[in-house]
Amino acid sequence: MASFVDRVVLHVSGGSGGHGCVSVHREKFKPLGGPDGGNGGNGGDVILRVDHQTTTLLDYHHAPHRHATNGGPGMGDWRGGKNGETLVLPVPDGTVVKSKDGTVLADLVGEGAEFVAAAGGIGGLGNAALSSQKRRAPGFALLGIEGESRDIVLELKSIADIALVGFPSAGKSSLIAAMSAARPKIADYPFTTLIPNLGVVQAGDVRFTIADVPGLIEGASEGKGLGHHFLRHVERCAALVHVLDCGTLESDRDPLSDLAIIEAELEKYAVDMSYAGQDGEVVPLNHRPRLVALNKVDLPDGKDMADFVRPELESRGYRVFEVSATSHEGLRQLGFAMAEIVQAARDAVAAAPPKVQPAVLRPRAVNETGFRIRREEKNLEPLFRVLGEKPVRWVKQTDFTNEEAIGYLADRLAKLGVETELFKQGAKPGDTVVIGEDDGVVFDWEPTMMAGAELLASPRGTDVRFADIGDRPTRSQKREEQQERKDAKAAARAELEAERKAGIWTESVSSRRVAKPLKESGLDADDF
Repeated sequence: MASFVDRVVLHVSGGSGGHGCVSVHREKFKPLGGPDGGNGGNGGDVILRVDHQTTTLLDYHHAPHRHATNGGPGMGDWRGGKNGETLVLPVPDGTVVKSKDGTVLADLVGEGAEFVAAAGGIGGLGNAALSSQKRRAPGFALLGIEGESRDIVLELKSIADIALVGFPSAGKSSLIAAMSAARPKIADYPFTTLIPNLGVVQAGDVRFTIADVPGLIEGASEGKGLGHHFLRHVERCAALVHVLDCGTLESDRDPLSDLAIIEAELEKYAVDMSYAGQDGEVVPLNHRPRLVALNKVDLPDGKDMADFVRPELESRGYRVFEVSATSHEGLRQLGFAMAEIVQAARDAVAAAPPKVQPAVLRPRAVNETGFRIRREEKNLEPLFRVLGEKPVRWVKQTDFTNEEAIGYLADRLAKLGVETELFKQGAKPGDTVVIGEDDGVVFDWEPTMMAGAELLASPRGTDVRFADIGDRPTRSQKREEQQERKDAKAAARAELEAERKAGIWTESVSSRRVAKPLKESGLDADDF
C-alpha cells in the first residue's frame, strides 16, 4: 500500500449559491406589506493551504473528489441564506498546482500560502432586492449559480537546500541518517528508498535540509528505474552532492563511470521552466554547484578506490570529500562545505532587490459592450451565439418556469444592447439564438420582446408579453399590415380625386338641408 504520494489529480468544485426567495410581507392590518424575500447564500470556496504537518498527498490519492458546501436559500422576512463553508485542503510545503494541460497555476511555498482552487457560486437575489420604483412587487427571484468545478494536478517538490544523487545502494540514505536525525529505511539491496527522504543538518551557525533522490540509473530520464519520478524534488536545491560508491562489488561499475551516467541523466532532465520562482530564473540541475562524496571509504577496497579516482575528479574541478556513513569519517567537512554553499545562496537572495510587478490598470474601453455575437450555421440555418460574462451569468440566474423572470431577462439583455446587435448582424424573427457555449440556452428569437416590463401591469409571476405569444404578429407582419392600410387610404384618395375631376359630385350639405324639411312635409322636390 502506498505511503507516499507526490503527484495526484484532484477534482475540486466550489459550493453552489442558494436561490433567492419570493415572499410578500404580511401582518395584521397589512395584508400586502411588500416583497420581503431574502437573498441566497454564496457557495463555499475550495482553498489549498500549506501546512507543515502535512508531508504527502496520500489523502488526495485515496479521495480525489472534494466539494465545498452549498449556500442556503433565502427566506421570507428579509432573511438571507447561510453562506457555504470554505473547504481548506492542507498540502505540503512546496506543492505546485497545475492545470490538466500543464499550466502552472500556483507554487505554494511557505507556511500559510493559499490558492483558491475552486470558487463558490454566487447566491441569487430575492424579490426584495429586485424591487424598484417601477417594479414594486416582483413575483420572481434569481437562482443561485453553481460553483466552479475543475481538475487540477498537484505535484510535490520538496523544500531542500542540498540534494544527494547517485546510483542505488550508493549510501545516500545512510549519509542522511548519519548527518541528521532522519531515520530512512536502509538495506543491502537496490531501490531500498522508494520515497524522497529529508533531513535537517546543523553545521556551525547554518541549519539546512538535505534530501536524497531514489536511485538513479542509466535511462532514468527516459522512464527507467525510480529516479525520474522524484527528480522534481531536487529542483529547488541550491547544490547537488554526487554520492559515489567506492565499495561496489559490481565489476562493470566504478565511481567515474557512475558520475558520467548521473551527469548525463541530469543533463537530459528538463527542469520545469514554467515557473521561475522569486528570482525569475530557473537554473538547470547540471549547472548548479556540485560536490562529490566518495562513500564507503571505511572498506579497504573503498579507500583504495577513493585514492585512485580523487585526482581525476579534482582535475575536473569538483570538490571531493572522502566520507563513510558507518565511521562518520569526513562527514563534518562535508557538512561545512554544504553549509558554505547554502549560506552563499541565501546571501545572494537576500542581497538581490525584490522584484515587484508593476500594477497594470486596464480600464474598460468606451466602446466595450461586455458581450459579443458570433454568427454560425447549423443545418443550413443561421445561428447566433451570444458570448460574454454577463449574458451567460444572467441566463444561469433565470428561472425559466416563471414568465416574469424570463421577461426580466429579456429586459436586461435588451438594455445591454443584445437585440440591437442582433439586428445589425442580420438576425430575423424565428432565428436560433444561443447564449453561452456548447451547453448554452437556445432561444427562437422573438424581437417583439421589448424592454419595459416594469410599465406593464400584470399579476406577479406573469408577463403580458407572453399572453398568446404564438398568435401575436411579428414586427415584419405589423409593418406589412401598416403598409397595406396606407396603400388602401392612398387608393381611396386617388379614386375621389378622379371622380372630382370627372364632374361626379356627391350630395352637398345645402341640398341635404333642403331635402330634410320637404321630407317632413310630404312634398317632393319635383313638385316645384
